[in-house]
Amino acid sequence: MSIVAELAAESTPLSAERLDVLIRRLRTVLPDAALLTTTEAMKPFECDGLSAIRRMPAVVALPESIDQIQAVLRICAELNVPVVARGAGTGLSGGALPSADGLLLSLAKFKQILHIDSVNRTARVQPGVRNLAISEAAAPYGLYYAPDPSSQIACTIGGNVAENSGGVHCLKYGLTVHNVLEVTFITIDGEKITVGGSTLDSSGYDILALMNGSEGMLGVMVEVLVRLLPVPECAKVLMAAFDNLESAGQAVADIIAAGIIPAGLEMMDNNAIRAAEAFVHAGYPTEAAAILLCELDGTTEEVDELLAEVEAVVQRAGASGLWIARDAEERARFWAGRKAAFSSVGRLSPDYYCMDGTIPRRMLASVLTQIDDMSREFGLKVANVFHAGDGNLHPLILFDANKPGELDQAEAFGERILTLCVAVGGSVTGEHGVGVEKLAPMCAQFKPQELIQFYALKAAFDPQGLLNPGKAVPTLQRCAEFGAMHVHHNHLPHPDLPRF
Repeated sequence: MSIVAELAAESTPLSAERLDVLIRRLRTVLPDAALLTTTEAMKPFECDGLSAIRRMPAVVALPESIDQIQAVLRICAELNVPVVARGAGTGLSGGALPSADGLLLSLAKFKQILHIDSVNRTARVQPGVRNLAISEAAAPYGLYYAPDPSSQIACTIGGNVAENSGGVHCLKYGLTVHNVLEVTFITIDGEKITVGGSTLDSSGYDILALMNGSEGMLGVMVEVLVRLLPVPECAKVLMAAFDNLESAGQAVADIIAAGIIPAGLEMMDNNAIRAAEAFVHAGYPTEAAAILLCELDGTTEEVDELLAEVEAVVQRAGASGLWIARDAEERARFWAGRKAAFSSVGRLSPDYYCMDGTIPRRMLASVLTQIDDMSREFGLKVANVFHAGDGNLHPLILFDANKPGELDQAEAFGERILTLCVAVGGSVTGEHGVGVEKLAPMCAQFKPQELIQFYALKAAFDPQGLLNPGKAVPTLQRCAEFGAMHVHHNHLPHPDLPRF
């Protein structure tokens, strides 16, 4: 069964009687304008960036204060109503898909940068602050926020923490988890908890790291303290073209093997190159089978030395062309093409299905070859765009939703790609999260005993299973159907476990 069909089958709207009680209770803690109840008003919240999967919530709340969030969560806990927290809705795995029998909690009004500490190089922000806005606010101090997802102009820091987002510069500067110092969140019972701190380390369990990538299943984040970095003295971008994907993949491995850690190391195949160039006019060589974008930053002397080393490495790997951005404007244009790659692919196909998996770098050429084989098997083209330096793949499966069966084919193709990532020693996600999209492939990555610990952890924070239910961690039943678990006599192991 496809993801769309499966979710439609399990969707059960809240009964009229329970909905009436919920709305009456919510009106005691929220102004009328902060509560959306009509289909027309709630329509913008029916999906996130994974727009093929849609579902209407029972009600939408837009609180303006932490006190209001606490009150809303207490009401939902008392009435046993599921809650899905939502930021900007730019996620690509269905992580913000509403529950038909639950409340959609929008954090759109929490968009203040509360404080920038230029001495300690930190920024305290609310979860609705856009990723790029942090760097814009820190720029007068010569600082910036390093994690930069392609959607940074729109995505919010709360969502970045929930998905542990990366970006083109995560190879050198790390994912969100490496750049967050403190998180304040609200439990389903309405309790406010702060984990981490402004110092480099803190005592006790590392719950701060746990919140990064928790996908809204453990608590609702209301405040985040992020690390800021000094803007590098110098940054230069090298673009190398290759006649085949194998040579480009070898160049990636050789750069890392040489002990060079670029600020960014990205690869695009010919389909992605042609689409991005037609849209952005970045100066990409449209005849190349693949290009590498390698950014080096630091002092001027360091960058010049590393640039010469990288140039020698890619030439040995078989680069057919090589360009170095002449100035900041051309550097920005090179990156603009990469960051617009997803939207540019719309020029090649009416629809595309964006995957997100991670593999060991040494497996890059092999995995790309197998994806190409699958492309012919499924009869669907693929545009490959990925963070080559850390092995985070983003195959874009091209399809036409107006043609019967093509969406189902795209989903099946995507599942095969993710299980391949696991088979070669990788993961089903690098930064987009699991959401509802990758529940089945999660069964290939984790054993029953490991899933049991996930269930136990979820229960410790949310014993009723009300926060973002049905996301991130597959049920034992799903894994039994996927074939990743052995079920004795049609009975699931550990039947006492919660079915979140």
